[in-house]
Amino acid sequence: MVGVPLAFPLTSPFMPRLRVPVGHRILRRALALVLPGIAVVPTLSAQSAPPKRIAEVMARPEFAHAVWGMEFLDLATGKPIFALNRQQLFVPGSTTKVVTMATALETLGPDHRFRTRLYRTGPVVRGVVQGDLVLVASGDPNLSGRARGDGRYAFIDQDHSYSGQPLPDDPLTVLRAMARQVAGRGIRGVTGQVIVDASLFAEGERELGTRVTLSPLVINDNVIDLVVTPGATAGAAATVTVSPATSYLTVQSTVTTTDSGSAPALRMVEDSTNRDHRTLVITGSVPRGPLSNPRWVVPMPSRFGEIVLAEVLTAAGVPAIPRLASRRVDPATMRRAYADSLLVAEHLSLPLIEEARVLLKTSQNLHASNFPLLLAALDSNQAPGRTGFDIARELMARNGLDLEGAVQGDGAGGNAYFAPAFMTRFLAMVWQRPYAKAFKAAMPTLGIDGTLAAIQKGSPGAGKVFAKTGTYGSYDPLNRRQLVHGKGLAGYFTTASGREVAFALYVNNVAAKVPDPALLAGQALGEIASIAWETIR
Repeated sequence: MVGVPLAFPLTSPFMPRLRVPVGHRILRRALALVLPGIAVVPTLSAQSAPPKRIAEVMARPEFAHAVWGMEFLDLATGKPIFALNRQQLFVPGSTTKVVTMATALETLGPDHRFRTRLYRTGPVVRGVVQGDLVLVASGDPNLSGRARGDGRYAFIDQDHSYSGQPLPDDPLTVLRAMARQVAGRGIRGVTGQVIVDASLFAEGERELGTRVTLSPLVINDNVIDLVVTPGATAGAAATVTVSPATSYLTVQSTVTTTDSGSAPALRMVEDSTNRDHRTLVITGSVPRGPLSNPRWVVPMPSRFGEIVLAEVLTAAGVPAIPRLASRRVDPATMRRAYADSLLVAEHLSLPLIEEARVLLKTSQNLHASNFPLLLAALDSNQAPGRTGFDIARELMARNGLDLEGAVQGDGAGGNAYFAPAFMTRFLAMVWQRPYAKAFKAAMPTLGIDGTLAAIQKGSPGAGKVFAKTGTYGSYDPLNRRQLVHGKGLAGYFTTASGREVAFALYVNNVAAKVPDPALLAGQALGEIASIAWETIR
């Protein structure tokens, strides 16, 4: 869905039923006059119901079967401005990434930098390493071409992991720079092999949305881009460009161009007997018009790293071969060689707060899914069974957050439920931190960029609302349509009078008969946020 990438697979999660306490029947009837057809669960704290213009958005026929929840919180007073179903659990989609990214910042610090190191395991004799070269994966999510010259990470509104266009820079920029460091030390050869130590945490699982492989080694977001360029006329051959170009993947394509407006029909089949040199056959057709990128997911990032690092070392004048497929290595034994005197190359990432721009603006699933694993791996308390979610829970408890209003089982939002009141209090906690303004700016901007680029363009709130989007849906075979289990928007804005507001908006169970119900719901949430920015004084 254009502009509204799904954060996880289209599966049906359990949905809690929303009930109205018997003791609140009078208030329920009063609110029902304002919000006909919408179930309202008032809470013990006093707050206003949503204004009429917002109620009218929620009462549209396409949301007849949906359930809404929201809270707009005054950050100066800590009190709700208006709310609806604020304590109920909702399917939040990728608004979960607000919690994931902030937990990482709280745990590691906004200035944390990942250090990815390359070691030799033996002496250098006449320019030749008598041993192996070992790359130690640090969990850096941006071993890619994202870093710009101004100290920021670049992004494209629709990330390449969601089949958007890749960034124009070489995705092997970081590895090539490390290879040049090796050559700069006078090394001209290696008697051993190139090895990747990816033992920081287990690799191999697929994250729940884009299905990219989780690993402490992340090169080009663990995908190989396949940019399909249609021909100039119908019937002409389309071209497929592979990035990065590597022996790890060979692409054979027979793709034709059809008239603009027709649906793309690509078929990709892996035809490989050698697991280290994959062959992908692409057939079918694409319409005249924009480029597309059906990108290929790297199945084993550590092996991919060994192959491409050997290739860039060779290109830099240091002939090298990847670890022999039959060779097994023991990370514990390898670690004995990790001495400063044996360091031959190092990459230092930008500060962690810069990663927030990538993760939040583009809703980068792999990065978010990796963080709970990474935090647990870096945690000084290595108690058996301890996870990144234990670290998150401790953070929430220390700050007095209501843990009954939060359920989280992954970093990206494929397994989570949040109450609007919990999310606004979490945002309020972040607002007290020195990195708060940078965190706000790292979120998509309504009508301007990221996953909000196409939402409410030209509205009063465009450029004024900074918020993380979220989508969770599945296919409804009975009605042959998409069902949006959860659509969310959570973030900040500053009113015209200077009032700082945190908000969380959710709509669950959107079953509208429209081509793209997720986009419909996303526009509605953006409209509500814009109305709130416009009307809160």
